[in-house]
Amino acid sequence: MIDDKIISTIERIQQRLEEIETIVKLLDEAIENYLQWMAQNRYTKSTRQAYARSLKQFRVFIKQRKCSFEQIFTYNMLTDFKQFAKSSRLHAIYGLARYLYDHKKIPQPLSSKGPPVQLPKIYEDYLFYYQHRGQWADGNIRRIRRVLWAFNDYLHKQQIDLVRLGIDHVDGFLAQFLAAFKPATARVYRSSLRGFLSYLYQQRKIIKRDLASFIVAPRHYGLAKPPTFLRPKQLQKLFAGFSLCSDCDMRTYAMIHLGYSLGLRPKEIALITLDDICFKKAELTVKERKNKRPITLPLPDATLKAVAAYRIAVRPESKHRTLFLSLHPPYGPISPNTISQHVKKAMTAVGLSSSTYWLRHSYAQNLLESGASVFEVKEMLGHDDIESTQKYLHVHTKLMRQVLFDETL
Repeated sequence: MIDDKIISTIERIQQRLEEIETIVKLLDEAIENYLQWMAQNRYTKSTRQAYARSLKQFRVFIKQRKCSFEQIFTYNMLTDFKQFAKSSRLHAIYGLARYLYDHKKIPQPLSSKGPPVQLPKIYEDYLFYYQHRGQWADGNIRRIRRVLWAFNDYLHKQQIDLVRLGIDHVDGFLAQFLAAFKPATARVYRSSLRGFLSYLYQQRKIIKRDLASFIVAPRHYGLAKPPTFLRPKQLQKLFAGFSLCSDCDMRTYAMIHLGYSLGLRPKEIALITLDDICFKKAELTVKERKNKRPITLPLPDATLKAVAAYRIAVRPESKHRTLFLSLHPPYGPISPNTISQHVKKAMTAVGLSSSTYWLRHSYAQNLLESGASVFEVKEMLGHDDIESTQKYLHVHTKLMRQVLFDETL
């Protein structure tokens, strides 16, 4: 005769099996919807088949793990699956997680770098605030989190509360934290800490003084290493070297024109939308600038034609309004780093050892040679302060000496 204990055990097992079956059904539905979405966004058939095979294997793994749906898309689960599948091809899992995150089915996408270190609430509040101000998110957030973790650790060891934070504490942290970094990296990290201190002072009223204004980086490097730019023959070589035989070439060609004829930074190029361009008036409105002051610039004929050719012949149809999109499904916006890489590749192909910023520097030189004042150049380049612009005067003086006196730069 079966007693009550056995019956209870059987019921618990049956309930657990039903829960597992429900989770697997949810995962099956998510996978099916994701593969349909891939088809709608014109992923190739071979890619969809490869993803389907990987996701089928992932389904088998999840069914064996007997976990909740919330536990499926975590870093630890991904690590275990990697050992189970004995393969590093996890693109399908990342893609599915990103799809579910975009459709608000899971709280965050998967990361190959592991879960972020949880900081005290005030730091996490700042990261949330920063991320929702329209900043370029992924790389910036990781960098800022790294600085804030080190800053919090330093204050904890020194037994210093944020409410009694002073510039001497900030200086002590920076002296210790930045000792191992190169000047360029140190400047970026200083900027990250400035943003947090401004937030504490302006938004949260936690500290009584704006300590961000006291963090000043050395400026001697400005004239020691002036901006580099392209000479007329080099520019001619660059533009003449384009074959324009591929979609990638036409996209890069438009980017280079925007960098050279308008002096735009890679980030500014990446943030251009279709709504920012007026083809009828031949104008471009740059909204996202470092100095926070939008500007409307005239588009030269060559630049207008390059952008129009990309827009008509290359740019895929997409829900995104961003001008420059990836050339493969799902056709999303590209990052500033992607722009820099493609421009650098085009320059290297014609024998130029230069970068995207050389185009911007060349634009500044053209303004100076046309008679623009340093203040006009400052506004056109979107500099925060005049000292950044004055570096170009140093280069321009050297260029004139080369032309007038046959001196070597």
